[in-house]
Amino acid sequence: MVETLHCDLCVIGAGAGGLTLAAGASQMGASVVLVERGQMGGECLYTGCVPSKALLTAAARQASFAEAFDHVRRTIQQIAPHDSRERFEGFGVRVIAESARFTGRRSLAAGNFEIRARRYVLATGSRPYIPPLPGIDEVPALTNETLFTACPQPRHLLVLGGGPMGVEMAQAFRRLGAEVSLIEAGELMPRDDGELVAVIRARLVAEGVALYEHHQAARVTPDGTDIRLTCTGAEGAVEVTGSHLLVAAGRRATIEDLGLEAAGVATRDGALRLDARLRTTNPRIFAVGDVAGPYRFTHMAAYQAGIVLRNVLFRLPAKVKYRAVPWVTYSDPELAHVGLSEDAARRAGIKFQILRHSFAENDRAITSGRTEGLIKLVVSPSGRILGASIVGAEAGELIHIWSLAVARRLKVSALAQTIAPYPTLGEVGTRAAGSYYAPKLFSPRTKRIVRFLQRLG
Repeated sequence: MVETLHCDLCVIGAGAGGLTLAAGASQMGASVVLVERGQMGGECLYTGCVPSKALLTAAARQASFAEAFDHVRRTIQQIAPHDSRERFEGFGVRVIAESARFTGRRSLAAGNFEIRARRYVLATGSRPYIPPLPGIDEVPALTNETLFTACPQPRHLLVLGGGPMGVEMAQAFRRLGAEVSLIEAGELMPRDDGELVAVIRARLVAEGVALYEHHQAARVTPDGTDIRLTCTGAEGAVEVTGSHLLVAAGRRATIEDLGLEAAGVATRDGALRLDARLRTTNPRIFAVGDVAGPYRFTHMAAYQAGIVLRNVLFRLPAKVKYRAVPWVTYSDPELAHVGLSEDAARRAGIKFQILRHSFAENDRAITSGRTEGLIKLVVSPSGRILGASIVGAEAGELIHIWSLAVARRLKVSALAQTIAPYPTLGEVGTRAAGSYYAPKLFSPRTKRIVRFLQRLG
């Protein structure tokens, strides 16, 4: 027998965005139904941020494969209660462990339930993109969805894709003792500043990762118990053979089998069509997180959840603003970015100047022996901070203040005049900001003024 549920809000997907929405809406007085066909916590907890960062930590401690994956399991187990069904039912959320499918513009089927909600939110996440390589279906290719449960101990890991995940896992497995070859069709980490990426590239090479940049994967072939990847570069075809293959070639929104056509939700090129309020073409259906894009980060899902909550609960026309979206690649050293990059500012025709300061000139970096890296600021002629990129130790922690600066349109004076405790890595940023004033402060004109004032007694 089908049971009909009426509610204010129905959330489809219990990943980072869906959980943030469900908890917030319920605690603010709305009746909420949460539908999740898989595990509460979603990709971030089980196959994304949490296990990958746990593996990186274990690898940095020179753990064995067994110790590293045991650390991954224990980390997930420790965090899982925060995302559990019991916790969210304690908030008053009705949790349904079924697949969801729209049956109309205002109705949804989930198992033996028909749900009729005032508003719906799609938070169905994304899935790994498997490129249409000849032979890819003939080998046991790993993705982030299988990597942490398979717990492989590769002799030689082939990593297909040089984005953040590919770089992080290449370094982690190399430190765990595997040979690693990373194949990337273009530049390593193409969304980041090339000057800073060069620091990551040099570290990977120094640690023994074989890099094949500007090599296009052509086919995959079983080779006994091994896997042979053929790729083409400027000098012709290259064959790389390994024991395991990890595909880290990007992600695609999960929108299949949701009955979107029945709900009046339009898509384009495999993605939802959304407005600035994160509404689909059915104004009663919103989307957040990876399925919404354009940035597939856990912190972006939480931000978007806040935008949707203002729309669906308070009827405020809140809109997303992506000017100050930070991201971090958790390699060693880390690379963090927010706002405009040098290349983006140049493409936009914006006048700017670049401010830099090296970790090698920072006393805390010197005392800890971690002097690789620099901060690079993109600043308008008037001194407004347009963007910041950092490569170095703790870059992910150091980017916070620059996210605030870009979001609040602060000028470099605000950071240059901030007193940073000594010795800290944060001084790298204040020194870079202060360098904006160096040409004027140490100019011949300033020297003439100082000499004149000193003669006055």
